[in-house]
Amino acid sequence: MKKTSIFIALASLFFLASCSMFELDNYPAPAETLQGEVVDAATGEPVLTDQGSEGIRVRLIETSWGDNVTPNPDFFCRPDGTFQNTKVFKGRYNVQVDGPFIPLLREDERGVPIADETKDVDIEGVTQVRFEVHPFLKVEWVDEPRVINGKVQAKVRVSRAVSEEEFREKIEPMGGYSNSFQNVTDIQLFVSYSSTVGYRARDERWSNEILYTGSSFNGLLGQTVTIESNGTIPSGRIVFIRAAARINYDTPAGSGTRRWNYTDAKEVFVN
Repeated sequence: MKKTSIFIALASLFFLASCSMFELDNYPAPAETLQGEVVDAATGEPVLTDQGSEGIRVRLIETSWGDNVTPNPDFFCRPDGTFQNTKVFKGRYNVQVDGPFIPLLREDERGVPIADETKDVDIEGVTQVRFEVHPFLKVEWVDEPRVINGKVQAKVRVSRAVSEEEFREKIEPMGGYSNSFQNVTDIQLFVSYSSTVGYRARDERWSNEILYTGSSFNGLLGQTVTIESNGTIPSGRIVFIRAAARINYDTPAGSGTRRWNYTDAKEVFVN
């Protein structure tokens, strides 16, 4: 009889614990939406990017419960510089974007903030946020691309979107400054069947790059540069192309990720 009573008591405790565990797992799923855009502070134009980890990274840190919190999973902008996350819990968040532009959050070597241009927002329902940033480079088409013997020939112009003086003024106080940070390291011509063409959506058979060492590109800033696709693209096909360029500076600082500034995408018929 005593054993039976003990069994019933243990079973009751297990049942109550199971109910409590069920209640903990029964919270509503995150359903708030954050929408945003990243634009050039000087022109208001969208900062074009790649749709992947080399593009503009968006980081949310919920501050509703205090300062020492773990960031939500990062996500990335669309190629047109906009972003959306429809699975956010209601609350107050710090929103930060990292991309091919002057960092919004800048700290010195001791981790002391020098500047903080991130956004603190209350996310409820559909919440919108706009970031005005200073891109490193401006990459432009000079003319319409031409197709010659199955190759796409494009002309682009790369210029600084932020002056060398302003770049140094913003970045040098962070420590470890090098004049090489502003060197343009490469121009890319990405080719793909996909309209979201970029580094993550490129066809390696046809995409091409021009590499530059040291400050060798400085004399070409603002000048027309011609870049041609690799291989031979089959005739009768439609492909999409984008040009991109980057400098020798990673964002966030120390991450090892050097992000490209992009042109818009162009559709090309290969005849």
